[in-house]
Parts: sequence; C-alpha cells; structure tokens
Amino acid sequence: MINKLAMNSFSGDQSFKFILLSSAAFILMLVAGIVITLYYYSSLSLSTFGLEFITGSTWDPVSGEYGILPFLIGTLLTSIIALVISFPLSLIITIFIGEYFTTGMPNTLMRGAVELLAGIPSIIYGFWGLFVLVPIVREFQILFDIAPYGVGIFTSAIVLAIMIIPYSASIGYEVIGLVPKELKEAAYSLGATRYEVIKNVTLSYSGSGITAGVLLSFGRALGETMAVTMVIGNSNLLPGSIFGPGNTMASLIANEFTEAANELYLSALFETGLILFIVTAVINILGKIIIKKFVSGTK
Repeated sequence: MINKLAMNSFSGDQSFKFILLSSAAFILMLVAGIVITLYYYSSLSLSTFGLEFITGSTWDPVSGEYGILPFLIGTLLTSIIALVISFPLSLIITIFIGEYFTTGMPNTLMRGAVELLAGIPSIIYGFWGLFVLVPIVREFQILFDIAPYGVGIFTSAIVLAIMIIPYSASIGYEVIGLVPKELKEAAYSLGATRYEVIKNVTLSYSGSGITAGVLLSFGRALGETMAVTMVIGNSNLLPGSIFGPGNTMASLIANEFTEAANELYLSALFETGLILFIVTAVINILGKIIIKKFVSGTK
C-alpha cells in the first residue's frame, strides 16, 4: 500500500514537472517564433536600407524611401511624457488606497474606478480624446500663442497617461499591502510621523514593486495603437514640438499595413514592428537591471 502511494506521488510529481517545463518551453518558443517571423518578413528591408532605415527621416512609399526616425521619436516622446504625467497620479492613488483608506467605501470606490479605467477599450479613450480633450488642448494652445492643432504628441501623451495609471497603481497598492505591519509599528514607536513612515518605511520597502508597475505601464504605453492613432495627428514628419502632430511606430503599422502595395513596402512595415519589439525588450531588460540594483541597494 505504501509503495503504491509512493508510486502515485512520484507519478504526480513527474507529470506536474513535465507540465511546467512544457509551459516554459512553449513561452520561449512563442517569443522565438515572433522574432523569427518579424525578421524573416523584414529581411528585404533590412538588406535594402540597413542602418539608414532607423536614421532616415523620410517615409515615402511612392518613391520607395523608408525611414522611421520620426516614428521612433514619436513613440518615445509620447510614452515618456505619459509616464511623467501618470507616475505622480498613480503614486498618489497607491498611497491613498494602501495607507490611508485600506478599507471602507473610499477604498472600494477608488479600487473600482482604477479597475474600470483598466478595462475601458482603447478605442473609447480615443473617442474621448478626440471629442473632449482635443478642443481643450486647442484652447490651451490658442491661449499661449501655440499653433492650435489640438491633436499631437502632447494630447496623445495625456490620453496614454490616463490609460496606464491603472497598471502602475494596481501593482503599487498591492505591493504596499505586503509591507509588514511590525516595521511600521516600530517606526511609530520611535516617534516617526505618518509621512515619515510612508516615506522611509513603506515606499522604501515596496520600491522595487512600484518600479515594476511603472515599467509595466511604460511597456503598455509603447505599444498602444488605436487611442494614439486617433489623437496624435498621424504626421510622417519629424515633430517640431511636443504640441505638434506626430506619429508612432504602432500607429504607422495600423494605418498603412492594408495599403502595402509591394513587397518592399510590406517588409518595411515588418521591420518597423521588429524595431518596436526590440525597443520594448530593451526597456524591459533595463527595467529589470534597475530593479535588481534598487533591491540590492536597499539591503
């Protein structure tokens, strides 16, 4: 009887281990498959343009000139500005839910609002930005004697900031909830104020988790398509300022993929997707390095 139970346990462990290894292998194969596919279909563009594809600023399918520098700059500008706008707001929400109102109606309402923001389709954000935010930005530009486009990089960055707040905020208040109560009680017993406890204990202890949430939201901003496409202006020129129209790599692919009339045009779009994939991967790797250094530095 004991031998039978031992055999069943061993068989179960082996099966579970096989499932885990198979799942991990599938994920690696999936990522490799995406990279290989993008590289294969972009090979013609890679061999034709080389590095000039990244440094070139002209995108003209009629003459066969393809350079994605304006779209690369537009992608980074919108994402970075959105991150700068969203970080203070998401940190405030994190502290509000995780420290001041951990239970009760305010907590429930705020959590519900954050979850609702995360679940709204991006096309709805695009409609809201186009019909509500663009007129407001246009009035702001007129007030400060700026060319009143309304649409542009700054407008799309505001929409992106609202979209990515739930990602960093939700991870933030979950991480803050894991801070041991003993640490905070010890700080209070030493005479620390609530502000000092939040600053020196809570945020210090949960800093790596909050940083991870910020990086997750940044990755989300880099790949957003529909909402940005509707309010960025879709200009293929280098942006003159953050208030002017621009374009992103994701929006470029979404707008022009169905119009690719020849093999080189299609290959250039695939190379754009490959570069967007690489940029996202590099940012994720750098984020992990930063988190690792932050954690080791706080020990």
